[in-house]
Amino acid sequence: MASLEAKFPQNPPLKTQKLVLGAQIGLRILTIAFTLAATWVVLTSRQSTMAFGIPVDARYSYSPTFKFFAFANAIVCVLSILSLLLVFFLCHQGSNPAKFYYLFLHDLSMTLLVLAGSAAATAEGYIGRYGNTHSGWMPVCDYVGKFCNKMTTSVILSYLAFACLVMLTILSASKSRLIQV
Repeated sequence: MASLEAKFPQNPPLKTQKLVLGAQIGLRILTIAFTLAATWVVLTSRQSTMAFGIPVDARYSYSPTFKFFAFANAIVCVLSILSLLLVFFLCHQGSNPAKFYYLFLHDLSMTLLVLAGSAAATAEGYIGRYGNTHSGWMPVCDYVGKFCNKMTTSVILSYLAFACLVMLTILSASKSRLIQV
């Protein structure tokens, strides 16, 4: 047991602590940027066109799935801003692993929320782009291509935020694993 404790010191060097703090701050800023951009693209995407002489209007607000996607990204963006402030606060108080446990839980819940929104939007986007011949749903992206491309861009931005949140969750988990019981 003594050899195990020697391999993993309780207080990592200051350079390692600063590197982890820099990674936390950078990944949180990227998460904020990606979720803000994804939300903005969804909220501003709309297209009106004519299909077979019938006016077709595509907006995110016509779909509960896209509403959930937009609001999930907005919530994650706001809570990521708050967590960035929390990281700055924790950095001034010192690195207590018990405090990072709550940050781990926060990061995990934000990861799950953005993943749920992204997966739902991906499923609906797939049906919109390719249709479902078994159910008789025709693809609509041939008629509202600009809207579909914007939604695809938004989903990609959201998955990039998901990747950042996964890395943040791993960082927070590794930081909080040093809790002494």
